[in-house]
Amino acid sequence: MQLRKVTAASAAVLALALSATACGSDKADGGSGDGKKITIGIKIDQPGIGLKTPDGKYTGFDVDVATYVAKELGYDAKDIVFKETKSADRETAIERGDVKFIAASYSINDERLQKVDFAGPYLLAHQDILVRADDNSIKSPADLNNKKLCSVAGSTSAKNVKDKLAPKADLQTYGGYSECLTGLENKVIDALTTDDSILAGYASQANFQGKFKLAGFKMTNENYGIGLKKGDADLKKKINDALTKMVSDGSWDKAVKDNFGPANYKNEPAPKIGNIVK
Repeated sequence: MQLRKVTAASAAVLALALSATACGSDKADGGSGDGKKITIGIKIDQPGIGLKTPDGKYTGFDVDVATYVAKELGYDAKDIVFKETKSADRETAIERGDVKFIAASYSINDERLQKVDFAGPYLLAHQDILVRADDNSIKSPADLNNKKLCSVAGSTSAKNVKDKLAPKADLQTYGGYSECLTGLENKVIDALTTDDSILAGYASQANFQGKFKLAGFKMTNENYGIGLKKGDADLKKKINDALTKMVSDGSWDKAVKDNFGPANYKNEPAPKIGNIVK
């Protein structure tokens, strides 16, 4: 009897040790560990881009792209662990190995390339404005002068308009894009600015369909890429190959239509891998 007790206790200790080792392996390999799981960084609060729904599911263009890439890397959808990565935390999450890669409206720029590598780009977005569907008074960025322009706290989009295009615009800073949309709907503000892909995602929500329209100003170029650990050339090549296949087999076009279609988003064609539009 005593021998059995010792054996059972030893087995429990061994199981805990193996469990801890497995968890450590997952962390070190960005969540992929023994190859059965992969952790991918996404946004979870941007409709059309990356959104966690009340039932715990994930939807959006970036989610579709990430899922396709993961499949090409050998992971089924059930093996993906999506992890929220806020804009300010993306480089740190990659450097620490918290995620294998990030697909989260992540624009490629020189500053970020000092810390991480990018595969792609997989979408060329532009800074634009969203207005009410019946408002025809804003035909160019200059028409935003003396208009109430909304963006979120910490965003550079509204500042870009104020500094370069419409210095007399009346900036209104809200806590989130959903609040800006409510203000736009209620005519408290006149326009909302950020990337056109993000605007299209919000405007495509069922409760907003038909109420807003994109102006199509294309004020900046935003090349969305998949962020990964710096120097991982093998993973970068595999992701680029997956993105190329996604475009060639029609899955990319389907993902655009599924996530942005209701907003009549006039997206750019799929960018060529490595083609960074300045």
